[in-house]
Amino acid sequence: MLPPYADLLGLTIDPDSQDGVPVLIMPFRDDVLGRPGFLHGGAISGLMEMAAIAALQQALAADGGGRIKPINVTVDFMRGGRDKPTRAQGVVTRLGNRVANVEATAWQDDPAKPIAAARMNYMVARG
Repeated sequence: MLPPYADLLGLTIDPDSQDGVPVLIMPFRDDVLGRPGFLHGGAISGLMEMAAIAALQQALAADGGGRIKPINVTVDFMRGGRDKPTRAQGVVTRLGNRVANVEATAWQDDPAKPIAAARMNYMVARG
């Protein structure tokens, strides 16, 4: 289950997600517009954060559950997001007893050509 902010961004889960890890889709619309014809950086960051949360919640569910709290987020923007749907996927790189590390990428046409990447650390409360 995604946080309410996912609804604000209009996010949906791609039904064609591979490997069991959800891919989120954000449609291009006026609510996520930055400069004319381009996505706002905050919308791209929010999309990647939601993708990271989805991946982490899935990993936690398979590992006994837990609550998460963000510690920090680092975002690298590589190119402007154009006026088309944008996808993002998170990958849990480490799931410890107290801390989880997650990476996420956002792309539009080709996952091998991301428009942005993020690294996030979360505090994990088990039990």
